[in-house]
Amino acid sequence: MMRGAALVAIAAAIGNLLQGWDNATIAGSVLYIKREFKLQTEPTIEGLIVAMSLIGATVITTFSGPVSDSVGRRPMLIISSVLYFLSGLVMLWSPNVYVLLIARLLDGFGIGLAVTLVPVYISETAPPEIRGLLNTLPQFTGCVGMFLSYCMVFGMSLMDSPSWRLMLGVLSIPSIVYFGLTVFYLPESPRWLVSKGRMVEAKRVLQGLRGREDVSGEMALLVEGLGGGGGASIEEYIIGPANELSDNEQAAEKDQIRLYGAEEGVSWIAKPVTGQSTLGLVSRYGSMANQSTSLIDPTVTLFGSIHENLGDMGGRRSMLFSNFGSMFNMGDHGNNKKENEDVESLQREGTDGSGVESDDNIRSPLLSRQDTDVENPASNAIEQVSGMDIGGGWQLAYKVSEGKGEDGNRKGGGGLKRIYLHQENTTGSRRGSVLSLVGGDVQVESECVHASALVSQSALPSKDLITQFSGEIEKVKPSAIAKGPGLADLFDPGVKHALVVGVGIQILQQFSGINGVLYYTPQILEQAGVGVLLSNLGIRPDSASFLISGVTTLLMLPSIGVAMRLMDIAGRRSLLLSTLPVLLLSLIVLVLGNTISMGSVVHAVISTVSVVVYFCCFVMGFGPIPNILCAEIFPTRARGVCIAICALTFWIGDIIVTYSLPVMLTSIGLQGVFGIYAVVCALAWIFVFLKVPETKGMPLEVITEFFAVGAKQGEPGA
Repeated sequence: MMRGAALVAIAAAIGNLLQGWDNATIAGSVLYIKREFKLQTEPTIEGLIVAMSLIGATVITTFSGPVSDSVGRRPMLIISSVLYFLSGLVMLWSPNVYVLLIARLLDGFGIGLAVTLVPVYISETAPPEIRGLLNTLPQFTGCVGMFLSYCMVFGMSLMDSPSWRLMLGVLSIPSIVYFGLTVFYLPESPRWLVSKGRMVEAKRVLQGLRGREDVSGEMALLVEGLGGGGGASIEEYIIGPANELSDNEQAAEKDQIRLYGAEEGVSWIAKPVTGQSTLGLVSRYGSMANQSTSLIDPTVTLFGSIHENLGDMGGRRSMLFSNFGSMFNMGDHGNNKKENEDVESLQREGTDGSGVESDDNIRSPLLSRQDTDVENPASNAIEQVSGMDIGGGWQLAYKVSEGKGEDGNRKGGGGLKRIYLHQENTTGSRRGSVLSLVGGDVQVESECVHASALVSQSALPSKDLITQFSGEIEKVKPSAIAKGPGLADLFDPGVKHALVVGVGIQILQQFSGINGVLYYTPQILEQAGVGVLLSNLGIRPDSASFLISGVTTLLMLPSIGVAMRLMDIAGRRSLLLSTLPVLLLSLIVLVLGNTISMGSVVHAVISTVSVVVYFCCFVMGFGPIPNILCAEIFPTRARGVCIAICALTFWIGDIIVTYSLPVMLTSIGLQGVFGIYAVVCALAWIFVFLKVPETKGMPLEVITEFFAVGAKQGEPGA
């Protein structure tokens, strides 16, 4: 299931390898560019040469999101590879500073497209269980590119006359590989295809990414992602045997969900426990009551209560739902035995109850239609629910209520609700526990289980729901597709709330100084006296700084490997909260090491170790996570525009940090620079603690719905 998505993510992440390659190459070659063009007394021009690619990235980012929403993610990645190739050729030629600046601008265009859209592309193609792991790949490949580039620069620096043009021009070679992968291997994002109504193509891409034929559940989820989360609420359900719940629990029949198992005679009912929205659910778990301060964002509390509720089941399929298949019905439809016979008959026929063939590998119907009260012909309502696994242990279910005319035929005007369900991992005061699987058979260990339900209005009219689940996915044309994205979406409370998180974390990431340190690592280490460590080997100070930079980058790779392993286990928020204090500590040590007088060797050792620790912790948390979060928290209809806003913030911050660093090094020295970065890291920890929720293991569409609910909860008077 995961192999196709993993290979596609690896291929897409080559774009970030080229970015890392360029970062390290310009960091090394700028030493020789300064000598040839006599820029030792022109720090402004030096900064401009490095920052020109950032200016290009900023300019292209302004358009990349909306344009990718229009033409697709894949064409933009192809353009990125072409720009990388052209910029490498121009840098190889560069006869003067002005041509070099133009080449760096083209390079920035390629970088901007890759850095902005690769995380979006991976998020839109990856299953939720490993989305964090796959979206950490760009950070990993970026560091691989840096390491390979530093090795090349170090080797060239040992020559009598190192050629900075050759150092920069080599970029064209790996860019050819990237071009081939984007043109001949990468498919278009299935979410983008669905947003354009190209259902057949989207289904085919999903089948290839997931390695299976039946992708109806995820297709339904992608269509739902086109709609908003307006009116969404969180409810809590208790699920148990139909006869037991009917006897012991009191709930309105219209609020019941009947679940049919694979075995004949198995019938369970899901009934709402609170019937309330998110405030009831959150207060039940004590998250709101235990808040020490009102400064903590309600969305953080909401996500935290959900993950606490799900425990370690967040990245796995629910035992309950995986064993009950996908047959859900609403209401008490009369005789239970007759209903089960109907379900078994439908399963044997392999249809959706209307005589229409289902998808090839669907063994049971995805939709069952029955009268709400077959004994009462005067009944004027029909209620339907279907359910499908959508990843991360979540199920998508539908509740349909359609009216009947005087002639008894169905008529329009009914509402269609979507319900995202997840089995809770709770015991104790709550009744019952989960099911166990023994020898391939389901065995009930106790009477009941609990499930969280996120309920909101569906993006589909009911007639399209029936068409979709009959396997004719190409006929689904929800109104959200024709509407398309618009600037009005930016004023949606959930989208605005997500933008605060995305923009805020991008600003803080840049002003923690990482890109400034990366671009100027050789010079920083040289100024710190790192050449003393290798002087006995006869290596020049500039070559020694390249070697130390390469070793530092190599040490970052296992750190990223740890982050990839933990991203979907510990989660994004936990990694940030645990690594930011280490970043702060390493920067404080750098400040002290450059303030207190000590021997040159001790100074060099302290600076080198601190820089290594800083880099390794950065790539475990604050490096990949901002881009991962920004690719996850926005709805499909506004993702391109919102990503462009966040990326624009990223590049503007990058320009400011990179362009100002040479001047800052001259004016306030290393200790002053690192002191500023340390303050920003402290502020970043506070921001993450108060504002950044945990998104691990959740489908993108569920994440955006929770942001809508959290924004509503955070409104005055809510």
